[in-house]
Amino acid sequence: MTPDLRQLRYFVAVAEESSYTRAAERLMISQQSLSQQIALLERMLGAKLFDRDTRGTSLTAVGVLFLPEARAVLKRADEAIDVVARAVRGEVGSLRLAFLATTTNYLLPPVVRAVRQRLPGIRLTTEETTIAPLVEGVLKGRYDVAFTRPPLVAGLETRTLISEPVCAVLPEEHPLAGRSELTLGELAGERWVLTPRSSWEPWHQAFDHSFRTAGFTPDVVQRDTSVQGLLGLVAAGVGITRLARSASSLRRTGVVFVPLTGEFVPTAMVWLSGDTSPALRGLLDVVTELAASTDLTEFG
Repeated sequence: MTPDLRQLRYFVAVAEESSYTRAAERLMISQQSLSQQIALLERMLGAKLFDRDTRGTSLTAVGVLFLPEARAVLKRADEAIDVVARAVRGEVGSLRLAFLATTTNYLLPPVVRAVRQRLPGIRLTTEETTIAPLVEGVLKGRYDVAFTRPPLVAGLETRTLISEPVCAVLPEEHPLAGRSELTLGELAGERWVLTPRSSWEPWHQAFDHSFRTAGFTPDVVQRDTSVQGLLGLVAAGVGITRLARSASSLRRTGVVFVPLTGEFVPTAMVWLSGDTSPALRGLLDVVTELAASTDLTEFG
């Protein structure tokens, strides 16, 4: 038979108190029960652990050797129990984070910093990606949580962090570049540069609705898969586009961002429906508190 943790705790208590009486009081058990458990432990080990005489209780030579080993086992057991308790509270574990390429610049630094400070036991891995592999990655479990524009598909939980203006992005020399605000309808006669429809159809359906509501179909003269590419095309005078205001951090010259009246776009945390991981819940709480107290777009 193998001694259990209770017997080891009893042994350590007697060794530290040098008295069965005081050890029993400390453990809040009867002295008889304590004596019986120590005797059982000695039979299991095949060795005497204590000498008892009129002067008190002392460790035998074997007991002296056994004491640090028993303490080490108990310490390791306590550490294991603590790890489980922290895991249940969402304080330890690992999480894989995906960032939509247009959000990485301003969201990754404050999010990772806050989680590392508040949940130092959580190991984070991060990856920048585009919307299609991001959604597929969350749905198939490659990512635990993603930071993105709402993907507008089923099977995912979404929590909005930021709502920011959508802007018309114009070349610096454009006649409307000095305006403080524009309506989408005022841009009906412009040439447009947009992402390919294949990049994410649900978003393009939403774009189509916005343009129809404004009364026109955009004249799309060129498409590019990246925001940086779209900004470069605008700066080169190829056409105009529409982007969230935070994208202005990706290019400081050659373009002007003018808010579109009444148009806003959210940035959200997205995770698989039904995922109850304590580590995920801990991260969601930390980032939600961060978003409530900080303008996350200022990090761009």
